[in-house]
Amino acid sequence: MYWWEQKIVTNGIYSSIEHRAMVNSSKERMSFATFLFPNYDGVLGPASSLVNENTQAQYKTTGVKDHLKGFFGRKLDGKSYVDSKRVHHNN
Repeated sequence: MYWWEQKIVTNGIYSSIEHRAMVNSSKERMSFATFLFPNYDGVLGPASSLVNENTQAQYKTTGVKDHLKGFFGRKLDGKSYVDSKRVHHNN
């Protein structure tokens, strides 16, 4: 799961951490990248357990297929893709 998908699913509550590593010249180190990917025919949006009458959804729910087409088909204009998924509340 990309960091921006994590932000959407957690309704902005949890942010991805910055990744750092220290090199140890006397000990071998091995890293493995793992990815979780939502079902292509599924939906991507805030988890229902994180949205209630006191906490509004901060991100739109969209189909995963449409979400990926939008992400990979967008022009690089300096704006974060996750910003386009934000819900603008009139409060």
